[in-house]
Amino acid sequence: MEQKDLLELVTTKMPFGKYKDWLLCDLPEPYLVWFSQKGFPKGKLGQQLGLMYEIKLNGLEYLLKELKKM
Repeated sequence: MEQKDLLELVTTKMPFGKYKDWLLCDLPEPYLVWFSQKGFPKGKLGQQLGLMYEIKLNGLEYLLKELKKM
């Protein structure tokens, strides 16, 4: 995990679904849990969602707060 990966989480919007146009960092944890059970999409989006899941699961959202303010 690099700083650019975290920066992408606070700038990238969800491209589809119930939470379309939400920033990835703002997606609710139950939605990320659902993806983890069903399988994350392939490619970069899946990697980003997986990273966001791990951040929320481990209570590390504070890592994104300062980046989000920028």
